[in-house]
Amino acid sequence: QVQLVESGGGLVQAGASLRLTCVGSGRTFSRFHMGWFRQAPGKERDFVAYIRWSGGIDYADSVQGRFTISRDNAKNTVYLQMNSLKPEDTAVYYCAAETDYRGNLRSTHSYDYWGQGTQVTVSS
Repeated sequence: QVQLVESGGGLVQAGASLRLTCVGSGRTFSRFHMGWFRQAPGKERDFVAYIRWSGGIDYADSVQGRFTISRDNAKNTVYLQMNSLKPEDTAVYYCAAETDYRGNLRSTHSYDYWGQGTQVTVSS
């Protein structure tokens, strides 16, 4: 069983930065693909970014150039650095672990474990 715990959300003004942290359990964390998703009220959970166990990275177009995903396997941690935040970034942000390499890391269906989420609110 893998447990994921996010932190770092908050209320900020447009243009500010936040860093989200996701700490995972399990000795094989370094072999997981890790993703960040977000869900705004009344909307579906959307892909934000992923980082493969090998280090490969991908971003949603809406955050490319503003957000940076990274990981520290020694700490079982994945980060999401969010800069130049916009009101439309307001959502609950979730980290997720994909453990059996099923493929499409932009899809929620590929992930096996989810954190409880952390709220990010960006005021204009």
